[in-house]
Amino acid sequence: MKIIDWYIISKYLGTFLYTLMLFVVVIVIFDLSEKLDDFLNARMTFWEVITKYYAGSIPFYVSMLSPLINFIAVIFFTAKMADQTEIVPILSGGVSFNRFLAPYFVSAFIIFAVNLAANLYVLPYTNRLKNSFENTYVKKNASSSKNNIHMKLDEKTYIYMDNFNNITLVGNKFSLDNFKGDVLTKKLVAEEIKWDSVKRSWKLINYSVRYIDGLKESMVIGGTKVKDTILDMRPDDFSAYDNIFQNLSNKELAYKIKKEKIRGAGIWNDLLFEQYRRYLEPLSAFVLTLIGVALSSRKVRGGVGLPLGIGILLSFAYIVMQQFAKMFSLKGGLSPLFSVLVPTLFFGILGYYLLRKAPK
Repeated sequence: MKIIDWYIISKYLGTFLYTLMLFVVVIVIFDLSEKLDDFLNARMTFWEVITKYYAGSIPFYVSMLSPLINFIAVIFFTAKMADQTEIVPILSGGVSFNRFLAPYFVSAFIIFAVNLAANLYVLPYTNRLKNSFENTYVKKNASSSKNNIHMKLDEKTYIYMDNFNNITLVGNKFSLDNFKGDVLTKKLVAEEIKWDSVKRSWKLINYSVRYIDGLKESMVIGGTKVKDTILDMRPDDFSAYDNIFQNLSNKELAYKIKKEKIRGAGIWNDLLFEQYRRYLEPLSAFVLTLIGVALSSRKVRGGVGLPLGIGILLSFAYIVMQQFAKMFSLKGGLSPLFSVLVPTLFFGILGYYLLRKAPK
């Protein structure tokens, strides 16, 4: 590592952290003004606001803004170096452009490692604070029920519920079918099914069970009796909130993906997209760094304004492409892996093209 390497790394990371903190402060101010009524209605103290909401939302904002701030930081300080004629002497002194990129990619690797660790080990837990508050107070008028639930519990067991309320943890018009091959052997019907959080089991209310053995049939009618039963399902399998997957740890997410292979509840793409996103989105640090250096290493008339404007435009284009790819994955049937990689691949190709055109 040369002195110039340490100089570029300190400029890169220093500009990144300063810009990130500035953006986070601005977003928190706007967010506070928007949710102030929610905090007051919930009778939350200042300390509760910090520990029960912003302890979860600030890491989320940092993760969301990281690609944008990374790009802006690279373009800003590199364009400033070019404007002050600091890059020309470096390249004229015999340093190749690839060698000049080395400290940039060291810095990008640090940002990549931090983002990856945060995605895997921090954000699943901080998101629980943020999403719990939003689901309880911000989305309080949104429906807490999921309707028309069909699920396969194992190779021979299928269930149906007309609806399930995620607040009361009660489902209505529940039925369970057991098959042997393609022949129905048992059908259980209950007017109501309720989750018992103490026993960690389900209670069936006003139920009946029909047993079928060829031409022989028998019926058990429970009437008003309550039947305790253990089923391979949990209330969070029927969540009505679209942010539930952000709260899952890697182990929980892997378990749900494994279960979804059997159940076919229609959330396969959502789970896979979340898993791939956690591992692959941090790669944007390398791609955006490459584009930023290629764009701003040339000295242009007018200073840093033009490269910075182009950089902001491209960074927003990257975020928009991410959102479109996500929607095509969750709603359009596009492969989750391909959807996560599309923005990185597209901008990687763009970065390689700009690198070829950059002055050396």
